[in-house]
Amino acid sequence: MPPTSESNAKPIVASYCTTFLKPEMRHIYRQVTGLQRYSTFVMTRERMCEEQFPFADVELVPRARKNFIKRFYLKYIRKLPPVYYRGELQVLIKMLKRRPADVMHAYFGHTGVHLLPFIQEWDRPCVVSFHGMDIQARPQQEGYDAQMQELLRTVPLVLARSKSLMDGLERLGCPKEKLRLNRTGIPLEQFPFQQRPMPVDGSWRFVQACRLIAKKGLRTAIHAFAKFHEKHPKSHYCIAGDGPMKAEIEKLIGELGLQEAVELRGFLSQEDLAALYARSHIFLHPSEMPPDQNQEGVPNSMLEAMATGLPVVATTHGGIPEAVTHERTGLLVPERDQEALFQAMCQITAEPDSLYILGQAASRAVREEFEQSKQIEKLESYYDEARSMGGARARTK
Repeated sequence: MPPTSESNAKPIVASYCTTFLKPEMRHIYRQVTGLQRYSTFVMTRERMCEEQFPFADVELVPRARKNFIKRFYLKYIRKLPPVYYRGELQVLIKMLKRRPADVMHAYFGHTGVHLLPFIQEWDRPCVVSFHGMDIQARPQQEGYDAQMQELLRTVPLVLARSKSLMDGLERLGCPKEKLRLNRTGIPLEQFPFQQRPMPVDGSWRFVQACRLIAKKGLRTAIHAFAKFHEKHPKSHYCIAGDGPMKAEIEKLIGELGLQEAVELRGFLSQEDLAALYARSHIFLHPSEMPPDQNQEGVPNSMLEAMATGLPVVATTHGGIPEAVTHERTGLLVPERDQEALFQAMCQITAEPDSLYILGQAASRAVREEFEQSKQIEKLESYYDEARSMGGARARTK
């Protein structure tokens, strides 16, 4: 294995995330701050949510000074990628000479494509992790799909959050021997198991935590809940999250007369989310494939809810079946099937005693497969492996 950047010190990983961090990127924060054998600094072009995601060692990638003639020549005459004509390539090279690292971790596939010329030039290895939407093709973006295939050939290892994403990457042309499963790690101490009293008056409390976007199946969930609410007028459905579909969701809630039964809470802190799970009985997550093929990995919020003992009603979409076993830790139905989702909600609430069994099994499954320290240990083993393989230039000689 190559020597570390500093003698008698931990090896260093440069964690590159274009935006550090959007509210829905808590899983990345957990990885960056959870490293044990490696130390890290973050490279980013934009800092967001500093109070929510405090991290001291952040290097902002400065924008290069504009030279319009040179930019025009590189972009339109030589037709080089943005990392060249924006001047970012030289900026990155200088930054990593000033702050040497043993390996880089580029978060998200499209970021890896953007950094491809740097990855090919750098003398150290870079791994790229895929999280869901970044696996989708971009035929409208000239050359992107070919660059993605080149990225998958160039990097020593490709990390994916679910087996379904690994299958998708293999279909994109990623050599199978490069793929590694990079599960989301859940800090179980922050989402302890809760024994919940079950309602005797039909006041069931459903919860979903997600961005308000198409792939989360919110319209399907609200329509199914509307039918359930007709049978159980005291039932309640809380949605924690925010996003571009908020106005559309609010309109649908009004059209169905559910203003008193469906609550939009916005993004919640980790502590408030854990408290919300503790007050709830069932976690809903009927994800579906939208037109842009923005596939779900294994939803973080679903794992957190399961850790607290919430059984799940969800769909056979993406990586969800890798975490939820039908009729063991929850119920799974087809995508976009309002009637099947409604029937599953009725089935899971028909025998309250069975919810204890499902909830306990859900909590055990997360503890066995998604516990944070185990996943960090695996991630650091992938860094070790990549370092033993060397940078792109060394591997292509």
